[in-house]
Amino acid sequence: MSALTSPKTYTGLAAFQAADAALCAIPVPYIAKALDTVECPEQIRPILPIVKVASAVGLLSARRFPALARLTTAALTLYFILAVGAHIRVRDSIPNTVPAASFLALFAAMTVEGPSSA
Repeated sequence: MSALTSPKTYTGLAAFQAADAALCAIPVPYIAKALDTVECPEQIRPILPIVKVASAVGLLSARRFPALARLTTAALTLYFILAVGAHIRVRDSIPNTVPAASFLALFAAMTVEGPSSA
């Protein structure tokens, strides 16, 4: 079992997604500023916490429903493709783009590997 397939990795990322959903729902100033920077439409912003909570639930399913967890990592890969694309579209700085690109690489690799069946 590798770090990419470990249930602990899925659980940790689920906790991160849940925390991010809460911060997005408030929204905290640095998240609002980041969404402003990438020109995220106001009508999309209320949906983001829902998507993030759903992804947390999907990631938590890794032990019982590995296919759902893999579908979740594939959906998160698409989400981060769109996020990186938004950063590139507005010519955002590299330091602001790196987190989205890192999550894109992580979730893409997790989709390829899938969760451990152990």
